[in-house]
Formats: sequence, C-alpha cells, structure tokens
Amino acid sequence: MARLNAAAPGDAERMLLDCCASGRWARRLADHRPYRDLGTLLAAADEAAYDLRPTDLDEALAGECAQPLPPTNGGPAAHTALSAAHAEYERLFGHAFVISLDGIDPEEHANHVLAGIRSRLGNNVEEERNIAAAELRALARARLTALVHADA
Repeated sequence: MARLNAAAPGDAERMLLDCCASGRWARRLADHRPYRDLGTLLAAADEAAYDLRPTDLDEALAGECAQPLPPTNGGPAAHTALSAAHAEYERLFGHAFVISLDGIDPEEHANHVLAGIRSRLGNNVEEERNIAAAELRALARARLTALVHADA
C-alpha cells in the first residue's frame, strides 16, 4: 500500500492500469489516494468500476486482449477447442473473453475457461457486457490485492 500511496500521480496511474486498463478508473483511484488499507482501496475500486461508462468498459476490455490462454492438460485437442471458443466469443462480442480464475485450482483453469466461454456464448450483448464488467471487477480486485501484498 505504501508504494501506491507514495507514488507520483503518473506512476500510480501506471500501476493501477496494470490492474484494470480503463484510464478513467486508474485516474480516479490515483486521485483519491492515500488509501488507509486494502479494504478501502478495494471499495474505491469497486465504486470506480461501477461508474465506468461504456467507452471506459470498452477500453478496459481491450486491455485484456493480451491475456494468454491457460495451459491445458488435454493436449493439442483441448488447446484447439479453447482457441476456437475464444475466437467465437470475440467474433460474437467484439472483445476478449474475461473471467476471474481466483480460487480455481490451476489444474482446472483451462476447463473452467472453456466451460465459461461455452456458457456465455448464448448471452445477448447487454447480458454479456454486464458479466464481463463483473469479471473485470473481480480481476481488478485480485490484481490490486497482489499489488498491495507485493509491498508487504
């Protein structure tokens, strides 16, 4: 927490952009420093995430495009299925699939991602944007927690 609170505004923003790629979200959190503790930071992050405009959400989702596919234990066929599911999702919704894997056994990441994509392919665009926004909030919370714990 000390490093984030003490960072110059631009440096704090860059740290926060690694947690959620919305510039508006990162600026808002950087502008409201210092944070007393992790709980206060996470509450502020949630509030800022709920206030994202559609263009801010688009920006945050675009920042997730570089996420690598999780390793699979199912060999090439499983990797092909995962790649095809990702491609179909991006074709339908116009952005990368996002899902929080916090609390999921790493051995199950690929299966969880594939099941998540398949279950969400039937959503309409509005439903999926709401789910993706919730997943981004969860990802941001996990990344902020890691950022703060890296200071400890």
